[in-house]
Amino acid sequence: MAGELWVGVLVGITGGLLGLIMNHFLPVFLKLGHNVPKGSFGWPLLGETLGFLKPHPSNTLGAFLQDHCSRYGNVFKSHLFLSPTVVSCDQELNYFILQNEGKLFQCSYPKPIHGILGNVSMLVAVGDTHKRLRNVAISLVSITKSKPEFLNDIERTAIQVLSSWKDKQQVVFCEEARKFSFNVIVKQVLGLTSEEPETREILEDFLTFMRGLVSIPLYIPGTPYARAVQARSRISSRVKAIIEERRSRNSRSVRNDFLEILLSVDTLSEDEKVSFVLDSLLGGYETTSLLMAMVVHLLGQSPTALEQLKLEHEQIRSLKEKDECLNWEDYKTMEFTQNVISEALRYGNIVKFVHRKALKDVKFRDYLIPSGWKVLPVFTAVHLDSSVHANALQFHPWRWETQDQTSKRFTPFGGGSRYCPGSELAKIEVAFFLHHLVQNFRWTAEDVDQPMAYPYVEFGKGLLINLDHCST
Repeated sequence: MAGELWVGVLVGITGGLLGLIMNHFLPVFLKLGHNVPKGSFGWPLLGETLGFLKPHPSNTLGAFLQDHCSRYGNVFKSHLFLSPTVVSCDQELNYFILQNEGKLFQCSYPKPIHGILGNVSMLVAVGDTHKRLRNVAISLVSITKSKPEFLNDIERTAIQVLSSWKDKQQVVFCEEARKFSFNVIVKQVLGLTSEEPETREILEDFLTFMRGLVSIPLYIPGTPYARAVQARSRISSRVKAIIEERRSRNSRSVRNDFLEILLSVDTLSEDEKVSFVLDSLLGGYETTSLLMAMVVHLLGQSPTALEQLKLEHEQIRSLKEKDECLNWEDYKTMEFTQNVISEALRYGNIVKFVHRKALKDVKFRDYLIPSGWKVLPVFTAVHLDSSVHANALQFHPWRWETQDQTSKRFTPFGGGSRYCPGSELAKIEVAFFLHHLVQNFRWTAEDVDQPMAYPYVEFGKGLLINLDHCST
């Protein structure tokens, strides 16, 4: 009996491996002669995923894309994240993919991501669910972005963070940026201040949640992935408790935060509202803080840009009373600041690519993208293409004085129906933080700490900067 059991186990394992191998190579054989882009599928099961994910400076394509584009062209096939994939480094195809969301292509992140984010997250939802969530997000941003209460909270938090640097000669800027962005977003979404115990508890779970997003997706007790799933559950429970408290309180006072507005939205279920809160925390925390770090890193290497930025903000401050808060009109006059932010997004490539799936056979030029295959439009390739952006490998904010920041050549926040609805809020936060930073500090950073793509972007040492306090 024992021998038969082991034979059964061996047959099962062998069959499973053969199935994985057939799943790996079968898509190639089925589409022979159908103009599928050239390329390589690499190893069975793993494909070329490890090569694709190999860390590289964020202002480069990396060895994998450089090698494959030189061998196969800007559109090629590969096998990534367990799926046959068409990779696009082509500007026109990238734009075509983004503009045909829900028609020819559909958002399709690896299944383990769903396990952490949840199936009703706006980041992974498709169809009507995504449309409902996105409409709410756009409405919230439109209501919020110019509100004095929101703008005052941003500025107040920026001043608090910078005031804590008063007696410091060095700071780990990524930590400071995350502190700032989290305090801003948790106040705006849940109405919580940085001093409240709930805020610290949510932040602790949120950091665990973030680490799981970029971990090996093994749900085994103690692994980062398992801890992330559990952390999401705890955050969800806290959000639900806050919702119940809001609904049960006798006071008629209304808080000026996302949650208050969400409670009056009838088109979303309870789970969708909770997931919306988590998505807002995620988007308002990681992307914003990373953008801040990228701007500070690049300005530290460009004294000319830093000086022009300082002059712009000194001019804005000179027209205001002492301690008078910034407002929406001030933000709209920060033209060079906007150029710096756009250039940091282009050159630093905080978002490298997005996951899509072909809903049907798609013909584009002479290529066939087979139905069911994954598609990866790589934004970095277009942002760093010298035929699209002159002197693309240089940080040059002045290019945006004449270049359109909303064209298909520039897609730092995606495009089409999945364009990031919170992008304007992130820019406002960065602009207001810079307003006080450049008037109070000069800084230098360690040259060895360059932003690296893993493929997510990260400063290995957290961007340690040496501070020089400006005289007032």
